[in-house]
Amino acid sequence: MMDHVRIGPPAGQPIAESAWADAPSQAQGGGGFFATLKEAIAKANDIQIEANRQVEALMTGQSDNVHGTMVALQQADLSFQLMMQIRNKLIAAYEEIQRMQI
Repeated sequence: MMDHVRIGPPAGQPIAESAWADAPSQAQGGGGFFATLKEAIAKANDIQIEANRQVEALMTGQSDNVHGTMVALQQADLSFQLMMQIRNKLIAAYEEIQRMQI
């Protein structure tokens, strides 16, 4: 199994001359996979919060829109299921990488 994983430029090559020099600027620029994933998680969380707000409004009598509340709950459920599937795929990909022979 792997005891040591090296992350960075190839051995003997300075950071300024490698492709790794651009990595921090890409992460700070808001682009890339992690920014997209973070956005998706935040949106799923916002949908869940809105569904909870609508349920509270319905339960306290501030709203009588049962249909809108049920739609919001279904949207929250679907966004949660989607995030769980993405998580499962990421874990499967990580496990596959772990099984790779070097």
